[in-house]
Amino acid sequence: MSRNDDLKLKVPAGSPMRAPGFIFGVATSAFQIEGASDARLPCIWDSFCATPGKIRDHSNGRVACDHLARWHSDLELITSLGLDAYRFSISWPRVMHADGTINRKGVGFYLQLLDSLNERHCKPFVTLYHWDLPQYLQEQGGWPNRDTAFRFRDYVDQITRALGDRVYSYVTLNEPWCSAYLGYETGVHAPGLTDKTLSKKAAHHLLLAHGLGMQVLEQNSPATLNGIVVNLSPSYGATDSAADRAAAVAADTAMNQWYLKPLLQGVYPESLERLPVAERPDIQADDLNLISQPLDFLGVNYYTRAVYKADAAAGFVQVPPAPPLTEMGWEIYPQGLTDMLVSLHEQFDLPPVYVAENGAATADVIVDGMVNDATRIRYFQQHLDALDRALERGVRVAGYFHWSLLDNFEWAEGYAKRFGLVYVDYATQRRTMKQSAHAYAELLRERAAANGGTPAGS
Repeated sequence: MSRNDDLKLKVPAGSPMRAPGFIFGVATSAFQIEGASDARLPCIWDSFCATPGKIRDHSNGRVACDHLARWHSDLELITSLGLDAYRFSISWPRVMHADGTINRKGVGFYLQLLDSLNERHCKPFVTLYHWDLPQYLQEQGGWPNRDTAFRFRDYVDQITRALGDRVYSYVTLNEPWCSAYLGYETGVHAPGLTDKTLSKKAAHHLLLAHGLGMQVLEQNSPATLNGIVVNLSPSYGATDSAADRAAAVAADTAMNQWYLKPLLQGVYPESLERLPVAERPDIQADDLNLISQPLDFLGVNYYTRAVYKADAAAGFVQVPPAPPLTEMGWEIYPQGLTDMLVSLHEQFDLPPVYVAENGAATADVIVDGMVNDATRIRYFQQHLDALDRALERGVRVAGYFHWSLLDNFEWAEGYAKRFGLVYVDYATQRRTMKQSAHAYAELLRERAAANGGTPAGS
């Protein structure tokens, strides 16, 4: 392969990804890019950032990418890429007052963004919760408090009424595993708690919030595509021994099936009965019926796989990833995307699936005004190839969203890790399109030309 080929993206002729109906997009989240923290209520990530030692580079999200002030130019970047769709999140603490009434000024920002996206024929995929729980709700118990699920329902009711018919698709929650496990059990994400008695309770109430939100969406916004996004790292045994294979199954149950089975089958894994009583969620009579509301789609986020070995005490432990690695230290393993999608297809009666996030942090630098991120392009291409293999196996994948549009605040890593197609100089807020952005745009131009100029995603 030549050096120029390293800077290109290709989709095989005949692949469903070349068809006009397949959606290509990018994704962002509110706390990671918006800034303007003084124009909204505090959230759990504000408090987490203010806690010494929690953010690797001691930064915060007060300014981030200053997107609230620069959204016009950021939207021009999206338009220049020729994307079919843009997935972004609503900041709950920006659009709601603590008394449960709507914040009209906060909503106004999203109304402008949505109207502009629709004018450009770019489909808005709106995530209703991407981790920024209002701090006052955390002080009332956060996600381990059952009432938080109902406050989410009320927020969904208010914001969907306010946004009207401007939205193409709603995601209730992004990655509830991260909110529950990383936020309440390991403490590496906000709110930073390390209490196993809270983790599964938080998980259950997040799923309950999803179900309640889906009911509201069915009433307020039945014409939109409504679903949820889960993060999945397929589990592999460190060796082919029976013990390591069993460890991988146990890990998959704890990390993946704990969310998939309630959502798609209305049951929890049998391992629920083996949890200590103090760690079990309080599952009320109709909860699982609520959680398993019919989905218009299932969103899945894939970055890497997880490899496990048996452990006498814990049952399973994750082994360190093997090279090649991204800057996050995550193994680059494209086959995991194929395996994960095919496994879902074989296990469950699935609705259409979107790959809602996929991308890599790489060591990006500007040289002579350019960012040559060939490593990201190779990652991108390898995962498009892996997605194509899943499509060949009959998995109904309707779209792919690259993470992320912009370099941004990468949660506990601060600003040290760059996932963006667009380089952000945080001192000046100057944006520079990386070679990966140009490659993505060229892929979409070539696809449009092959389809006679038909707008993709139509």
